[in-house]
Amino acid sequence: MAAGYRIFNVTLKRRIQVTPSLLRCVFSGDEVLEMKHDAPDQRIKLLFAAEDGSSPAMPVSDGWYQDYLALPKGQRPVMRTYTLRDLRRKEKEVDVEFVLHGETGPASSWAMHASPGAKMQIVAPNAASPEDSGGYEWIYHDGIRQALLIADETAVPAAVGILEQLARLDNPPKVQAFFEVPLASDAQRGEFPFAEIHWLSREHHAPFGAKLLAALRDYVTIPDCARVADQSLEDKSLIEDAIWERAEGKHPFSAWVAAESGVVKKVRHCLIDDYQLDREVVNFMAYWTLGRGR
Repeated sequence: MAAGYRIFNVTLKRRIQVTPSLLRCVFSGDEVLEMKHDAPDQRIKLLFAAEDGSSPAMPVSDGWYQDYLALPKGQRPVMRTYTLRDLRRKEKEVDVEFVLHGETGPASSWAMHASPGAKMQIVAPNAASPEDSGGYEWIYHDGIRQALLIADETAVPAAVGILEQLARLDNPPKVQAFFEVPLASDAQRGEFPFAEIHWLSREHHAPFGAKLLAALRDYVTIPDCARVADQSLEDKSLIEDAIWERAEGKHPFSAWVAAESGVVKKVRHCLIDDYQLDREVVNFMAYWTLGRGR
């Protein structure tokens, strides 16, 4: 049976400046025909130059990760996780959006300097596999009547993808969305009449998560059906660098939270301790950790 994920060889076709801090890279190639996209927050991996400076040249095989580990450490491509923003198989195009934050990491540095024609290797879901790809948390079902989306700039591509999915429905659920971004000009326009979207900027050196937490305390609405009293947060995840919790079952309310790990911890306490949000209806995802290369 074909592997759920595999290596895809693609070429940068064009660059689209979505906002001052967000660049969309459109990749193309014949192999895109064999890729699939199962959810708006589908995670993929991009391969960048190794520590020794060598360009990624991983073989296309069912055992890509074993091939990766078999390389000497200094020759392994640097791997970063991103969102598969869009897939247009007919056009052989796949979109990935990069947060531009200077020369502080291999991905941002690559995106700042790459020109059309640049090669890229992507680890993405394999259309030849009959299994669900996994690698995503947002799962829409017809019973959702209200949703809460919380994201920083690294998760905005996935969150906006969720809004676009809901916008295609005849009767989309009511949505509250809180998106923290570096600049006020990073707010995106979109036709989402069913959604109340708060774009929160960190301009003037606001700490990560400060605007987000303040907006949640002032504006978030949690329905009674999604509240549960006396939930303990005294567990191992509080002292770990990363938080990753998945919603369980189908409920009329669904929450999706993705941001920097320290921010996710604070949001988690706010929602569960202060608003008594049922832990079973919310996905908490630490997309990155402040102080570590992105």
